[in-house]
Order: sequence, then structure tokens, then C-alpha cells
Amino acid sequence: MIRTLAAVLAVVGAALAAPLTASPARADGPGVGTPWIVSVGDSYISGEAGRWAGSSNSSSARADALGPTAYHDNATGTGETIARCHRSRSAEIHIGGGVRSLNLACSGATTGTSTGEYFKPGLDFYSGPEGVGQARALQAFATANNVRMVAVSIGGNDFDFAGIVQQCVQDFLLSPSWWKDYCKDDSSVTSNFTSSNVTAVRGRIATALANVRTAMRNAGYGDSQWTMLVQTYPSPIPSGAGFRYGQSGYTRQSTGGCGFWNADADWANNTALPTINNTVTGAISQAGITNARVLNLSGALNGRRLCETGVGLYEEVGIASWTSTGAVDRTEWVNQIRTVSTAGDSPYYIQESLHPNYWGQLAVRSCVRQAYNGGTPRGGACVRSGTGLLNGEPRMALQ
Repeated sequence: MIRTLAAVLAVVGAALAAPLTASPARADGPGVGTPWIVSVGDSYISGEAGRWAGSSNSSSARADALGPTAYHDNATGTGETIARCHRSRSAEIHIGGGVRSLNLACSGATTGTSTGEYFKPGLDFYSGPEGVGQARALQAFATANNVRMVAVSIGGNDFDFAGIVQQCVQDFLLSPSWWKDYCKDDSSVTSNFTSSNVTAVRGRIATALANVRTAMRNAGYGDSQWTMLVQTYPSPIPSGAGFRYGQSGYTRQSTGGCGFWNADADWANNTALPTINNTVTGAISQAGITNARVLNLSGALNGRRLCETGVGLYEEVGIASWTSTGAVDRTEWVNQIRTVSTAGDSPYYIQESLHPNYWGQLAVRSCVRQAYNGGTPRGGACVRSGTGLLNGEPRMALQ
């Protein structure tokens, strides 16, 4: 059960008024009181796309599991604490079972805070008129609450994930099947995966992880009193041979919302994703984090990915809506890629594209619960273990 957000924000606000290293008297705190787990990082842990359970081109209502308030996380439940962070109610961190949870992650976040059109707090100690960095917010909260585990997802946006997806879809739409223009060899894409950039990004991730550790130390925790659960990124689309739509024409994007050439999808799964995930796990060692566990999500969505054979849109598989029996096994767990023209006046956000949806979020939540392991956290690979729902969640195993 999650403590009301009003109480949480009051604690954070009060703590932020004190010096960063202050340790005020408290009833709860390191090792004392009800256990909490906290999520920090980017869209792959904030709950982005968590409103939608599957996809439909005929009616968004068929897949609308949480409704227009899906991302409302402020004290009154009337809006977002930080605009466009998209901390959905289906976010993985809310495991329940007597463990309270706080979601500090923000869609679009990189390792460092950015203050552009939308404020995107990074894993740092930024403090300004827009708000504070996630490490600073974590420190404030952990000072007065018993935080046992901090789940982290970071690094994808430092590799320009959104820009890569945009380039791949653009190349698919603007080149014919007899003269394919691949994104995997475009300079705007390959520049993200040079050895020098990989090294630079690994360094930034290491700094971000060290900031999380520093936040917890400043809050009064010894490293053995809590666990950092660092998660890798899942594969959101199948390899080329696994698409249910062919490459010719525009159906792959216009119907499926998955406009990748086969060769680019193969590259994404065989080169880009492993590089990103290896960079994330390599940063743990570089930062010298001794209390970390790794939640390997690379294969968590396999068999339910966007446009994958075996699942489909609601109208393709003949299912009425997300509440229908069997919907979790026959519809996708990843949100469609949307362009300006396909988002339009619909309730969808472009930033929801290619993220785990409601089913995907709950699937990962099951694995986070298993990783928490009753307060003795462990790592492992998160995989599907069966069909149907167990206590409202897809059946998953942590191996």
C-alpha cells in the first residue's frame, strides 16, 4: 500500500529546506519503520505508456486501462508533479505487499538534469526554481523514511534513444523497399555507438549511480543497509523475421506503428541494445557500487513485442477490449510508435512510443517484487513464465 502522495511530498519538501547533509531527529529513517522502495531514472521506469493495455487503431478506448488521469501523481491527484514525467499508476515500483513505494523517475531524463521546455531532473543534486534533481529528492526522502531498495533505469537517453527511433522510422517511410535507406549506418545513429561515445556515456552513468549512493550515504545509510537494483533495457521490437507485417508498402508503420526495416530491427536487437545494456552494467563496476543487483530486462517482453508475430491489435485478434479474457496474451505489451500525424488530436502522446504499456509495466513489476525478495534483494533475468494473469499481473519469473 502506497502512502498518500501528499504526505510524501510534505516530507520531501521539509527535508529539502534543510542542508544537504542534515540528519534531523525522526521516528522513521535508515533501518527504522515501514520499508520503502524508490525508483529513479528515465521513462523505462517512470511508467511511460502505462495508460495503454495493448493497441487499437479503431478505438483508443479498447486499450485505455487507466484513463486520462493515468499520469496524475500530485498531492490532489489532479495533475503531474512535474509535467511530462509520466509517472503512471501502473509503474513497476508499486509492488505492494506491505512495501511502500515512491516514484521519482521522469520520462526523458538523462544522467544530468536538463531545464528546457520541460524540466527533466537527472540523477544529480540540481536545485533550482524548476525543482530538484532525483538524487537530491531521494536524499531528502530517505532521510525520514526507511528506504530498503532503489531501482534505477538510466542511460538510454544519453544514447539519444528517441533520436535513433525517429531516424529509423524516417528512413523506413522515406525510402522504397527496392532501395532501402537503413538507419543503422546513418551518421546521426552510428555516432552514438563509437567507442569514444560509449566510454563517455558509461562515465556519465557511473557518475549518476555514484550520486544515488552519495544521496543514501548523506541520508544516513551504510551501503549494506540498502540495495541498488540497476535494470537494463528490454527489447521493444522483434528481429526482422519476427514481424507480422511485411516490409513492402507502409503497413508496418501505418497499421502496426513499427516502421523499421528488417535489417535495422536486427541491428537494434543484436548491436544497439546489447551495447546500451553492457554500458549500463559496466558503469556499476566503474562506479564501484558494491551493493548493486542487476535486473536483466532484455528478454522480458519477448513474444509480446510491438508488431511481433503471435500478438496483434484488438481488431486483428478479435478481442473487444483490454478487460476481455485472454487480452494479456494476444495483444502487445509495447506501445506503438506515433508520429505527429498519427497522434493528432488523439489521447496518445508521441513520447509514449516504443515503451512498455500497461501489460509491460505490470510484467516488470512482478519481477521487481521478486527482486525485492521480501527485503533480501537479488538480481536475475526477468522472463515470461506462463499465460494469463496472476493477481492481475502477467506471469513472470526472475531467473
